[in-house]
Amino acid sequence: MTSSEIKNFGIIGYPVGHSLSPQMYKAAFEAAGFPNYNYIPLQIHSAKLYFAVEGFKGLDFRGFNVTIPHKTNILKYLDAIDSDAMVIGAVNTVVNDGGMLTGYNTDVAGFLAALAEANFLPEDCHAVMLGAGGAARAVLWGLCKKRAEFITIGARNPQKADALAKDFLNYGHVEGFDWNSDEFKELMQTADILINTTPLGMFPHVDDMPPVDLKLLPEGALVYDIIYNPVETKLLRTAKKLGYPTLDGASMLLLQAKEAYRLYTGQLPDMKVMTETLNKFLKP
Repeated sequence: MTSSEIKNFGIIGYPVGHSLSPQMYKAAFEAAGFPNYNYIPLQIHSAKLYFAVEGFKGLDFRGFNVTIPHKTNILKYLDAIDSDAMVIGAVNTVVNDGGMLTGYNTDVAGFLAALAEANFLPEDCHAVMLGAGGAARAVLWGLCKKRAEFITIGARNPQKADALAKDFLNYGHVEGFDWNSDEFKELMQTADILINTTPLGMFPHVDDMPPVDLKLLPEGALVYDIIYNPVETKLLRTAKKLGYPTLDGASMLLLQAKEAYRLYTGQLPDMKVMTETLNKFLKP
C-alpha cells in the first residue's frame, strides 16, 4: 500500500558525506510504499548542534540518525534516553514523537543480531576487543548484556582500555590492557572471539590493521571486524588465510539500520532491498 504522507528523516554528523544511510533508507521507504518519506544528510558543526536539534522539532522531522562527532554530545539536548544508550553514553538514533525527542543506540542491537546470524553465542565466552573508543562501548555493552564470561580490552592506550573496563565493571568481568603487552598476548590464546572496534583498516587506509598476532588465537576463534568499508579488511583477509572464521561489519550496519527503521515506522524494512542497496556502494 502506498502512502502519500510526507515525512522527513535525516542523519547528522561532521562530516556526513560518506554516510550510506540515505541510500539504504530511501530504498527501504520506496519498497514499503512510502515514496514521500525523505532522508536527508545534514552536515552539522558541533557548535550548532543545539540549534540543529531544535530545528528538527520545528521542522517536525520524524527522526534522525546521529554519527561522529555528535553521538555523545547530543544526549544533553534530548528529552528522554533509552536504557541502552544511557549505559553506553552515546545515541545514534533519535525519534520525534510530537516534539518529544527520545535517543536510542541501535548499534547494540545490530552487533548482537549480527553475532546471532553468524551462529555465535556470546554467553559464557571469552571475548577479546581491540580498541577503547566510542564504537567499543556499544560492543562492550552488548557482550555484557549477553553475559560473556570474560571480556579483555586491548588498546594502543592502556589507560583508555583500563578506564573503559572500569566503566563497565558493574556489568561483567572486564579488564583493559596494552595490546602490545605480554598479558594481553597470553589472553588472546583463550579467546572465543576477537572483535576489532578501531578504525584501523577503514577506507582509504586499507593496508592498516591492528598490531596483533592472530596466530595466537585458538583454532576456531571468530574474528569480527565492525568496519564495513571495505567489507573485507586486511584483518579479515589475514584471519581467513590462517583458517579462522570471520564476520564483517556490513551485517552490523544493516541490522542496526533495521532496528532504527523499526523505531521510525513501527514496521520492519525489506532487508533484501537494504542489503542490495548497500552492496552497490560498498568496496569489496
